[in-house]
Amino acid sequence: MPDISIGDIWGKVWPILFAILFFGFIIFIHELGHFVTAKLNKVTVHEFSIGMGPVIFKFHRKETQISLRLFPIGGFVQMDGEDEASDNPGAFCNKKVWQRIVIVAAGGIMNILLGLILCGVMNSTEDLIGTRTIAQFYDSAVSCNYGLQVDDKIIEVNGMHIFNSTDLSYAMVRDEDGIYDFTVIRNGEKTLLKNVKFDMQEINGTKTVVFDFSLYGLEKTPWLILKNSFLDTVSTARIVWLTLFDMVTGRYGITDLSGPIGTIDIIADVASEAAASEKITQIVNIMAFITINIGVFNLIPIPALDGGRLFFLIAEGIARKPILPKYEKYIHAAGMILLLALVAVISIKDVVYLFK
Repeated sequence: MPDISIGDIWGKVWPILFAILFFGFIIFIHELGHFVTAKLNKVTVHEFSIGMGPVIFKFHRKETQISLRLFPIGGFVQMDGEDEASDNPGAFCNKKVWQRIVIVAAGGIMNILLGLILCGVMNSTEDLIGTRTIAQFYDSAVSCNYGLQVDDKIIEVNGMHIFNSTDLSYAMVRDEDGIYDFTVIRNGEKTLLKNVKFDMQEINGTKTVVFDFSLYGLEKTPWLILKNSFLDTVSTARIVWLTLFDMVTGRYGITDLSGPIGTIDIIADVASEAAASEKITQIVNIMAFITINIGVFNLIPIPALDGGRLFFLIAEGIARKPILPKYEKYIHAAGMILLLALVAVISIKDVVYLFK
């Protein structure tokens, strides 16, 4: 039986601990957005909790209980009058519509802002800021035989507008046959190139495109770092919407999704690889991607999520009266049941995958 040292055990454990702490930090930022905006609008908050399940640590600050719960898969801010009527002037339900919209939206917005900051950190550590302009083709490149040229500035791929290199990568990986329509700026004029072909390779049973050119990089300036960080954030947010569309249209299934367990496993793997290669940018990159994903997904108008509540609040603001509050409660309850069932199914899939 091989000897197992404390170092070997720690090498397996620390990435998981890091992933749990990081995931908890994302949840903390999300709930902090709700909590701070609730307090700024003088809403009575009964509890501010990180994690779900049994309480393992708590303390009180004025009327609010601050809790840390056992399972790091979520969190909540329990406000007076959030789901029921209340005579308390500080109840959520008695605040103006715009105040409630701010409070509900603040969680997702805080996650997106965290992603923007992390994108800024990532861009600050890069040697050059990426562009959309082709610098050179690699040996055995195929696409240059189908119309692409050095100095072409890529602005569209298959009708999808390209803002930066992140968009370009996603637009090309999203395609399945390696044949694309490119719109480029060449010699100052817009040029359409149809049926540009790339080689495909198979990785872990999945075919993916072979990128056969590199892009120019620009020297870093504060303005370029800020601009590219904003574009990276917008691009990642758009990827969430496009991925959701692909799920609805059947391109992706449940087996392609990851729940809290799968996400923690992914973060742990990236942390291990980053430690081995001494490249912290890998961790920052996955952190930014996940927090922006969580922020955007929470703002999608799905019952039980912040976006579902925002939908009813915006409708109330337009109609100037609550929209069927009794039925809204039932809709959110049904949405929560379906959401928890989906999380349970995905978590079981994640656990099975871990032991394969």
